[in-house]
Amino acid sequence: MENKEPKAEDFIRLSERMSRLPQYIFSKINHLKDRKRREGIDVIDMAMGNPTDPTPEPIVEKLCEVVRDPRNHRYSTAAGIYNLRREMAKYYQAEYGVQLDPEKEVICTIGSKEGFSHLCLAVIGSGDTAFVPAPSYPIHSYGVVLAGGSYLSIPVYDDEEFLRRVDDTCKTYFPKPKVLFLNYPHNPTAHTVEPEFFREVVVLANRHQLIVVHDFAYGGIAFDGYRPPSFLETPGAMDIGVEFTTMSKSFNMAGWRIGFCCGNARIIDGLARVKGYYDYGIFQAIQIASIIGLRECKDFPREQSGRYQERRDALMSGLERAGWTDIDKPRGGMFLWAKMPPEFQAMGSMEFALRLMEDAEVAVAPGAAFGPEGEGFVRIALIENRQRIQQAARQIRRALHQLRSKEARPPAEKAG
Repeated sequence: MENKEPKAEDFIRLSERMSRLPQYIFSKINHLKDRKRREGIDVIDMAMGNPTDPTPEPIVEKLCEVVRDPRNHRYSTAAGIYNLRREMAKYYQAEYGVQLDPEKEVICTIGSKEGFSHLCLAVIGSGDTAFVPAPSYPIHSYGVVLAGGSYLSIPVYDDEEFLRRVDDTCKTYFPKPKVLFLNYPHNPTAHTVEPEFFREVVVLANRHQLIVVHDFAYGGIAFDGYRPPSFLETPGAMDIGVEFTTMSKSFNMAGWRIGFCCGNARIIDGLARVKGYYDYGIFQAIQIASIIGLRECKDFPREQSGRYQERRDALMSGLERAGWTDIDKPRGGMFLWAKMPPEFQAMGSMEFALRLMEDAEVAVAPGAAFGPEGEGFVRIALIENRQRIQQAARQIRRALHQLRSKEARPPAEKAG
């Protein structure tokens, strides 16, 4: 009897957790976008929150200087160099009146996304449950899954209802949820809160023994005089939670991968221990250049906010002329969360986004990418300059007109 050698596909098996991890829904959008660009088509990409504006010049100049020093070519430290952590502590003191010990209450992360996912490994294990705001930025929910836990989605639109749902669930759910994840200004909806919301969160967290983790990635981008509150400036917040910030958006440093986690020393220590096993930290020259950003470019986030506000207004005006009007004006963040026009709701957000790519040559993010609560919406990033945004609005207007014309045809004519 012939012995057959096993084939690779017979014994290569992914872990059980991969069965809980769906295919990344942005892949369809990215595949179509890349194909069009290979064909020489100018796609206006407003799907990802990836700033196109340059990093402030003092940061770039400092990097060019220190990158030549061979001392910066070695491994760094996973927690980040002390001088950068100290500068972030000073930033929190100046911006929010929060005192932080740079040794124990600040840690550098490779952007907030890496820090968030590694924090999940530090605070969540098998059988643990976390609250996640919905719609959800994917890492907020699937960071929990990858850590072996489960999550409960809480709709983010109504603050009182959000807090009530957390309270009621903690009273009835067993075992009681362990972590409450928050994200304001919220991605993808751009929903914002006032300081009173965080005061209520602290009360709930103490009542139900919840760890609170706030993703404050868009805290430096705000419009119309609104000031996003830091969770850590709330009395008692340092006792029960941490907050992530990043230089990606406010300083146009997305590719530099500089983020921070600040707050409760025990939680920070847990994250530091996980990171100690996983990485050797951020390239030290980038950390040194980031110190200059925090020290010498304090006004830059407000200047960048002004650019995003101008783009927000230009895009909303252009979409209104296209007959797309059911869009709330955001007070913070870098996205429009746009409810799809009623006549296109039946096709779903993925098909709608693909149609905009094909017919308008504009890439947007389908709301379904952020969970079932996002269906019926698309997220549009304010990353292009005003001229490109106006161009995108004109192309969307043309595409919607074409789609409406197709939908208005008799069935026989459509088929033909």
